[in-house]
Amino acid sequence: MGDPRRFSKKFARPFKTWDETRIAEEKELLKDYGLKNKKEIWRTETMLRRFKGQAKNLIATKGPQAEKEKHQLLARLASLGLTSQTADLDTVLGLTINDLLGRRLQTLVFNRKLSRTIGQARQFIVHEQITVKGKKIAVPSYLVKREEEDAISFAPESPLASETHPERMIKQPGTPTDTETAEEAKEAVAKEKTEAKAEVKAVT
Repeated sequence: MGDPRRFSKKFARPFKTWDETRIAEEKELLKDYGLKNKKEIWRTETMLRRFKGQAKNLIATKGPQAEKEKHQLLARLASLGLTSQTADLDTVLGLTINDLLGRRLQTLVFNRKLSRTIGQARQFIVHEQITVKGKKIAVPSYLVKREEEDAISFAPESPLASETHPERMIKQPGTPTDTETAEEAKEAVAKEKTEAKAEVKAVT
């Protein structure tokens, strides 16, 4: 017998499968935010559509219940850092997917210089090296609340908590990377060979 639970879909796939513009935009989002796959994009887009759909319904609805739901929606979005405390429903309609992706724990770990790359930020989170208000969060897509933003740090028992840890050492501008050093070495060897050949020709 299969699992009796019924899991609801948390995202909707694009209606048009082969859309060159959309595919290019999704590739940029995957790169910029270090996402695992496109499902993370679609899940975020679905969440954004729900926020906007609720805002549209509330704009067209009047009454005490509508005012209550409006206050709850705006309060929730403000707590997530997506809007200001004085925002209105029109502001909700102006939200973009970048606004939501920018509130992901993975993005904020990178922006706060706790990792050297966006991909490394994801690795730290998945390996439970990051805490939010003292609680370990192993979900890169966790939406950080405004009040939690300043409480993002490494777990106390994590080796990464030390600023001298090799993975936390910030590379100084102008310092050659290992790849650059290797290329320079190859160029030096090639130059020496060329000069040696020129000397041999001069002697003969």
